[in-house]
Amino acid sequence: QVQLVESGGGLVQPGGSLSLSCAASGVIFNVRAMGWYRQAPGSERELVASIRTNGTINYSDSVKDRATVSLNSANNTVYLQMNSLKFEDTAVYYCNLRFLGPLGRREYDYWGQGTQVTVST
Repeated sequence: QVQLVESGGGLVQPGGSLSLSCAASGVIFNVRAMGWYRQAPGSERELVASIRTNGTINYSDSVKDRATVSLNSANNTVYLQMNSLKFEDTAVYYCNLRFLGPLGRREYDYWGQGTQVTVST
């Protein structure tokens, strides 16, 4: 059974920094990408940053100048570093792992349980 275990998060002051990590455990074949999404109260879940195993990286416009995502493919661990945090970065941050299905036709997702990040004075 695949599990994504997130660490980091918590209370951060405006202008501060955030470091999140997520390690996947279990037998996983054909990993294609890992990344981070977030969901604020009353809002839909949105992409923060993703990194594919071929090295392609995608950031949301709201964080692209403040975030760095990295991936250790050897142990399926993804990291997120964010600087200059703002009040609007407050959300539950979810780890995502995307893999190619057995027929090779579509990709599927695993999700972590989420970690709360609160930006406040």
